[in-house]
Amino acid sequence: MSAPDFDIASSRATDDGTLEYVGFWVRVGASLIDTALVIALTTPLIHWAYGDTYWSNTSFYKGPADLLISYLLPIMAVLWFWIARQATPGKMLFGAQIVDARTGGKPTVGQLLLRYIGYYPSIFVGFLGLMWVGWDARKQGWHDKIANTVVVRRRKRGIQPVRFDG
Repeated sequence: MSAPDFDIASSRATDDGTLEYVGFWVRVGASLIDTALVIALTTPLIHWAYGDTYWSNTSFYKGPADLLISYLLPIMAVLWFWIARQATPGKMLFGAQIVDARTGGKPTVGQLLLRYIGYYPSIFVGFLGLMWVGWDARKQGWHDKIANTVVVRRRKRGIQPVRFDG
């Protein structure tokens, strides 16, 4: 994976009009890439742990290995990528990065944890909080608003440059 298109080595993305907010469809594409990667990595592990019986077992909880591989590992991977790279592999492919909405700097670990937790209310109301990215002026989903983050990338053709308050 290549690094995002802009340098935040100074711990702050610039707001000189070179960045744009990342919209709904790019973020959907990034999520689909991330989902495919998670499936590609967890399926062999699940098969190793449970064999073919996993797929025919209809119970929700299939055992501790299932909990670890299907839930905890993906959560930990997402958080690790956010903390280390400010983006998951899917976002990186699009040159997108999560930044603090106020300063343009690197979000704190607390913000990133809050952002992940914010996915739950965003999803529970018919995915409305995720779709909100399509309507919001700063392309923020509820999880972004909760954590005070935005997703940005180097401006390609957008009409709305990024501006930070701080």
